Amino acid sequence: MEDTPLHRDGNWPAGPLSQILSVEPTQAWWRCPTCSMAGTLAQLHVYGPEPGLTARCPGCARVALRPVKEADHIWLALRGSAGAFRFRTA
Repeated sequence: MEDTPLHRDGNWPAGPLSQILSVEPTQAWWRCPTCSMAGTLAQLHVYGPEPGLTARCPGCARVALRPVKEADHIWLALRGSAGAFRFRTA
């Protein structure tokens, strides 16, 4: 039986995010509205396989962001189900 990690670090969604942001996404900071934990994107716990990833706060597991890749777009949802943004990538 393989030892597959339950989650990956926050560097995992950097690829999809770099397609829509003009800055290096791994350097972005976040603050959890539930537990007030703060840190870099790399500290988030990321679940999924692509095309849909879910990044959660390592302190309380609240959803921080969800990037989802489509053929020519990336959907980006912040903080759970508060809506989503669609960015053209092609």
